Amino acid sequence: MPANIPVVPIALGALARALAAALTNAARRIRVLLRARRNRRDAITLVSLDQHMLRDLGLTEADLHDAFASRFWEDPTALLTERLNERRTNRARNVAVLKWRGREPERSPDGVKRPRTDRPARQAM
Repeated sequence: MPANIPVVPIALGALARALAAALTNAARRIRVLLRARRNRRDAITLVSLDQHMLRDLGLTEADLHDAFASRFWEDPTALLTERLNERRTNRARNVAVLKWRGREPERSPDGVKRPRTDRPARQAM
């Protein structure tokens, strides 16, 4: 006696799972694209900053050019964050090298780096 195996409900269940996975993947890609566009729009405000303000943030104009040279669907802030992290780790490494060579970076007792005071003032009052 042949066994009746319900093929149609099993196939419909597999099709429904595949369709749900495809929709989930498409929704994730759309969210990534929208986040990249929003971050690109927010990062455009960095272009209006001058060189000194960018340096205070730890960025350069070359970093901005590199970030905005990417394709429009890529997130420019990812590259900017990567550059900031590289500079922070290299700065810590450079301070460690200075200490190892016996040259302590100029810091006050509270740990804040201040400019030297034995130089003449740049502006007269």
